Amino acid sequence: MASKDDIKSHILHVLDKFGSIPDTKNLPPVPGHEEAPMDQLVILGALNSLADKEMVQYTTLEKELWVLSKEGQDIANTGSHEAKVFYAVPAGTEGLEMAELTAKLGPAAKIGQGKAFKNKWIKKDGSKLLRLVESIEDQAQDDLQEIVRTGNHSKADVLKDLKRRKLCDRQRLTSYSVSKGPNFSLTERHQETDITAEMLQNKSWKESSFKKYNFAASAPPPPSGHLHPLMKVREEFRQIFLEMGFSEMPANRFVENSFWNFDALFVPQAHSARDLQDTFYISDPAVSGPIPEAVLGRVAKVHSEGGYGSVGYGTEWKRSEADKLVLRTHTTAVSAHMLYLLAQQPEFQPAKYFSIDRVFRNESVDATHLAEFHQVEGVIADRNATLGNLIGFMDAFFAKMGVHNIRFKPTYNPYTEPSMEIFSYHAGLKEWVEIGNSGMFRPELTRPLGLPEDVRVLGWGLSLERPTMIKYGIDNIRELLGHKVDLGMIQRNPLCRLDKKMGKERYMEDEPVDPSSVKVVN
Repeated sequence: MASKDDIKSHILHVLDKFGSIPDTKNLPPVPGHEEAPMDQLVILGALNSLADKEMVQYTTLEKELWVLSKEGQDIANTGSHEAKVFYAVPAGTEGLEMAELTAKLGPAAKIGQGKAFKNKWIKKDGSKLLRLVESIEDQAQDDLQEIVRTGNHSKADVLKDLKRRKLCDRQRLTSYSVSKGPNFSLTERHQETDITAEMLQNKSWKESSFKKYNFAASAPPPPSGHLHPLMKVREEFRQIFLEMGFSEMPANRFVENSFWNFDALFVPQAHSARDLQDTFYISDPAVSGPIPEAVLGRVAKVHSEGGYGSVGYGTEWKRSEADKLVLRTHTTAVSAHMLYLLAQQPEFQPAKYFSIDRVFRNESVDATHLAEFHQVEGVIADRNATLGNLIGFMDAFFAKMGVHNIRFKPTYNPYTEPSMEIFSYHAGLKEWVEIGNSGMFRPELTRPLGLPEDVRVLGWGLSLERPTMIKYGIDNIRELLGHKVDLGMIQRNPLCRLDKKMGKERYMEDEPVDPSSVKVVN
């Protein structure tokens, strides 16, 4: 194959001899490389190099041509399948056994036989094939030869039929028209790209040729980091919260004591969630620092004796369990601490808090579960808030995500009553899927923290991983978070923008359903 320098020299010598090259498709081969066809992309590289030095000028020529497939080229050279069948059948009444036709022509016999019957060139007589006409015109071969000569055909329906038979196809060909430039020469002159200190000292820059700057050229993209898809969706959720007037909670304490993670949330000390198989406990240090004694006493009392309309759990509450350090199992531990700080204010003021951060569970890792994941959580504290307020807020929040017509189903949570699972219809799965959990914090949680009796706290949450997997088409959570993450996936994926409009690209889509299929809490 000719080198780029050989091709540039060849172009310059052809221009010098003929004055121009009307179409590089017809450019003669480089001497000594006659067997290798001239690749137009290689020619373009040579032209760009010469054009930068203003030695040549060129314009792009684009043509649409019809070219034959391998089968089409064979038919153009040797005849169509149907013609081969006709010529294989001898003239007269002798005919040809059908089995012999297959032996003679192979697979082409079956294809050509049907077409020859359709053209009424042959007929079947028992097990034999007989000719119906003395001679034929092989129109398919003629049509393909016309395409070879002209790159097209005069009849559009013929092209359509030949393309359907996969005998030809349309191809876009790009070539170039070339003329001499203002600096035309048979030899290339070296061009400098920068003025050096040495050139300034010896004044050689005066005789040097400099390459022109292309100010319209795009600069190479600077190397940069890439946001993980989880962080892109996290920022989208974060903006929704901020638009709705929420304040972000400090959720950077991954290690939490059991008091704020469990006890303050009215989770009994004998609850299965506190077992070693569900929670990661810290061994060093094993216990936390001081806990405010006043709130600790009220929480201990409501667990063991009850209060605020509750009978409690009727079991001994142990300080040693509350002091244990754990990797937090939910960001609700942060919410409880923020509600305690809110209650310490001289006068209660309504508040809306949110957090999006990591939580840890002692889970068996599989395609849908990880031992660490992200929780999106929000709480609203206000006087005399109701379940209707929570449902109305859920409608408004999920509408900003493009999720409409959500449904609620009663459920049980240790620290909310009433509690509701949140569902939306997933068009891809053709079923209703759970997208979150919610409820009203129990008095056994809010009152020991110091909140007034008429203050109600609405709480809810969802995972960050599930909407991210849906948005980016990821079906295995281990490909999204952990040591199996594909770094190329992080670099390739675009920014997240939750579609707020109706359409097939929506995160969740509504579809009419039987109202009895999902229980609705009013």
